[in-house]
Amino acid sequence: MPHVHADRRGLLRARARILRSWRSWFELQGFVEVDTAALQISPGNEAHIGAFATDFTADGVNLPLYLHSSPEFACKKLLAAGETQIFSLGHVFRNGERGPLHHPEFTLLEWYRAGAEYDCLIADCRALLVAAAEGAGAALLRWRGRECDPFLPPQRLTVAEAFADHAGINLLATLSPEGSPDRAALAEQAKGKVRIVADDSWSDIFSKLLSEHVEPQLGLARPCVLIDYPACEAALARPCAHDKRVAERFELYACGVELANAFGELTDAQEQRRRFEAEMDERARLYGERFPIDEDFLAALALMPQACGIALGVDRLIMLATGAQRIEQVIWTPVAEAAT
Repeated sequence: MPHVHADRRGLLRARARILRSWRSWFELQGFVEVDTAALQISPGNEAHIGAFATDFTADGVNLPLYLHSSPEFACKKLLAAGETQIFSLGHVFRNGERGPLHHPEFTLLEWYRAGAEYDCLIADCRALLVAAAEGAGAALLRWRGRECDPFLPPQRLTVAEAFADHAGINLLATLSPEGSPDRAALAEQAKGKVRIVADDSWSDIFSKLLSEHVEPQLGLARPCVLIDYPACEAALARPCAHDKRVAERFELYACGVELANAFGELTDAQEQRRRFEAEMDERARLYGERFPIDEDFLAALALMPQACGIALGVDRLIMLATGAQRIEQVIWTPVAEAAT
């Protein structure tokens, strides 16, 4: 409706300015923008990410396809083909998610650097946070009474430190030297801190502690980079050299909101297959379905150079920069709400 759009016009114009500034920044850094297909053989193989399924039919052929939940597999195939610095800015799709910070179709910014360590992505994030604030004319990022200064250097905090500081949990004590999770050990420490049910896995308890105790405390006053995730919570990342219990994964937070997810990319195709199968076993247990594994992706992974990559939720960061309260306010044409 015209009056609804009029209320959002200023936010959407800020969105356009921010995206222009990001594209200019990537061009100056020598990146190439890639445009990956939304239809894929597999939507991804993470246990808790839902997908939209469809079918391709022609000349008697029926091929199940999915709308991608991320351009990650396609981008990594391009790295294997010889690209070195690429970014993708486009729409992705995730089923079963809708709320103030979630929309079934949203915009994801992903970028990859071949031959680089994943720490360099932290500097990239800082530049993009500043560009977002400047594009919106904002001195601070804001969300539900919390504020974050995007012009300050990010705080670096390990997951183990964050769990100790904000949840009173010795997380590393619940992992074997090889990184295997001990569900009973974590459940014992988490008693009285989160609600635990009989079929909760180590990962379920970890997620509850993270969302209820840790995340609301991150990215207050200045951005926070939460690093060294447990290896069992980083299916696409390589293990850290200094401690096999943790992996080269970080997440970026501002105002208690997760904005980006980064990896030092795993390039061991055999290990990646094992992790995907474990993730799909968990999805089958929880939701009664499995997604196919993209064999072309695994073949490309064996050829991919060492690289780092990151995905940033565009709409969420624009929300924080513009002061929007719901994600639909910064999406040009959001999916209609169900009739009530």
